[in-house]
Amino acid sequence: MPALRSQPTLALLTLLAACASPPPAPDSPNPVPDDPHSQSRPNETRVTHLALDLSADFASQSLTGTAQLSLQRLVPGAPLVLDTAPSISVLSVHAADGSPRPFLLAPADPILGSALTIPLEPQDQSVSVRYSVRSDARAVQWLAPEQTASRRGPFLFTQGQAILTRSWIPLQDSPGVRITWEATIRQNDHPELAAVMSAQSRSSTAPGITQFAMPHPVPSYLIALAIGALERRELSPRCAVWAEPGLVELAAQEFEDVERMVSTCESLYGPYRWGRYDVLVLPPSFPFGGMENPCLTFATPTILAGDKSLVALIAHELAHSWSGNLVTNATWRDFWLNEGFTVYVEQRIVEAIFGAERARAETQNGITQLESELASLPEGDQRLHLELSGRDPDDAMTAVAYDKGAAFLRRLELAFGRARFDRFVRAWFDEHAFRSLTTEQFLAFLQTRLLDSDRSAAAAIDVADWVHGKGLPADCPRPRSELLEASDAARERFVAGASAASLAAGAWSTPQWLRFLNSLPAALDRARLVELDEVYGLTRSGNSELLAAWLERNLAAGYLGLPPALDARLGGFLREVGRRKFVKPLFAALAKTPEGLVRAKAIYAEARQRYHAVTRGTIDQLLGWSAGG
Repeated sequence: MPALRSQPTLALLTLLAACASPPPAPDSPNPVPDDPHSQSRPNETRVTHLALDLSADFASQSLTGTAQLSLQRLVPGAPLVLDTAPSISVLSVHAADGSPRPFLLAPADPILGSALTIPLEPQDQSVSVRYSVRSDARAVQWLAPEQTASRRGPFLFTQGQAILTRSWIPLQDSPGVRITWEATIRQNDHPELAAVMSAQSRSSTAPGITQFAMPHPVPSYLIALAIGALERRELSPRCAVWAEPGLVELAAQEFEDVERMVSTCESLYGPYRWGRYDVLVLPPSFPFGGMENPCLTFATPTILAGDKSLVALIAHELAHSWSGNLVTNATWRDFWLNEGFTVYVEQRIVEAIFGAERARAETQNGITQLESELASLPEGDQRLHLELSGRDPDDAMTAVAYDKGAAFLRRLELAFGRARFDRFVRAWFDEHAFRSLTTEQFLAFLQTRLLDSDRSAAAAIDVADWVHGKGLPADCPRPRSELLEASDAARERFVAGASAASLAAGAWSTPQWLRFLNSLPAALDRARLVELDEVYGLTRSGNSELLAAWLERNLAAGYLGLPPALDARLGGFLREVGRRKFVKPLFAALAKTPEGLVRAKAIYAEARQRYHAVTRGTIDQLLGWSAGG
């Protein structure tokens, strides 16, 4: 039975009637598209503003407080329906005057969580939900001091994409619902730690109490919180970096070009509308390379290579300030609208700041990765516009959305010319700022604003094939990179017997090394890999992208015979780094042999508690991990 709180009989009957027979959706001028990943009904009663007041307790690893929700009543008599997860315990619901409201918490769906239904009185324009969040909330990771870089205190961070924000805030968790928000965060047992959020303004009223405000409407997955021993370094009047004390100087040096990136993107696609652009370097358990939380990109420390070779990731997250944050996919079926545009804009930023050759090399490597991934995906998942009903929206997070989406936009650029296409992209951002849109809406805009303007150029592109077809169309743009051609030539010489030293690869860029390592034949004798390591010290590399590719390439030859130093580096890397992009292929490579699977499970038994829930879910499934290991 659903979890019912004590309430008058009349209210209970009203609640059950509302749940059983929802009123029809209104003829609203701005309806929210149907979202299969949300149980809320925003076309009946829509949340417009969130005011959070939460206390973070590190001893119990819990959050407790209230979420006050301002409402737009679109259908008279309709209840408010919110998305929650089993990690949330709803304690009470009250109207603005303090009077209680009944509520119904439905049984949890394995993917969608629990729908929280609140019947409303005619006068209700807001409600306050008092609730608590347990330590098992999938969006929230609590770290002990020894799991941080500085070891100066515990750490907390959240990761909301795609539908995890509902595990720590009861709200309408759909990218089609945009809200403004404010928050007061209290740290009763660790007031010395710094709290930061993805907000435009931040102020501290007392030790351990920090207030935030986001005046622009954003989707729920972009609400993010972090608390830890953090220091700040200014990069420009509007840009800064936050990191733990031992990393903040390195991060400031690595990200010194951030202001140039912001200015470059503004010159291409219009003003930066979010006020500040800061970067937060998180502990290594962060499951992604970066997360584009507005005003405050969350980033993995694995991009701190010391030579700016991996800062394209920051260009990517910054690009989301236009594509994804300003103009958002309305549902996760439209995820390519976020990521395809963002990869395209990222490549333009990299080209402008680091040169066309580096941009071509990174683009070509992206196409190579995409083709490799396409070979393992079912046909339905090779399309840009996916069918995700009944599926976890994380299934959309493949190279298809990123690199196929960007290739489609490059194809349009080639057909219509860069100047005309730049005007089109800027119009897309300017005319749809702070809105969430579908693929169908993009295609209509494309037709009227670009395709109809030059029928000859449009005739050369099969838009339907790009968006709805499997694989890569034959007209996919493939940039020619002299850097990667040099890597290919070196690989051929090395495979034919040339010495590692003769390759003169000491000054290679990261894209060159990745191209070389990822294209070495699987049957290459392990002794040749040992020779490469002796000359170039790949096992000792501080570049996480390069190290991960090197480890994976060695595991392709099997786990047995792996040099002890390399085996130790593998174990250390997997225990320290929780970035899913790296750990998933390494555990998968280990699991291909019986002895490697034993090693994988031994490492994972130690590393699992350090990983975020997103990474744990992936590796649990990969290794067949149960509660007992």
